[in-house]
Amino acid sequence: MKIFGKIDPELSKLVQDTSSLALGDGALSRKSKLLMAMALDASQGAAEGVKSFAGQAMKAGATKEEIGEALRVAKYICGVGSVYTAGHAFKDPF
Repeated sequence: MKIFGKIDPELSKLVQDTSSLALGDGALSRKSKLLMAMALDASQGAAEGVKSFAGQAMKAGATKEEIGEALRVAKYICGVGSVYTAGHAFKDPF
């Protein structure tokens, strides 16, 4: 997304503002929201998103166990493809 700062600064700011609004602390913690985003990306087959959100969630205090449980929910709701996507995202150890 950094490239959009050079190509279209207004779009870059809009994306950043939306991210801050969606993922900032509120009634739900930032960590919880990042785990939700990771699970959603797993359900959509977005391995790079899973990897990115898992890393951000860990920086926000999430444990490997919390990541695993979030992925259990994605598997339960959206199917085993979520697990395969996460496995691809985590082919390199944490």
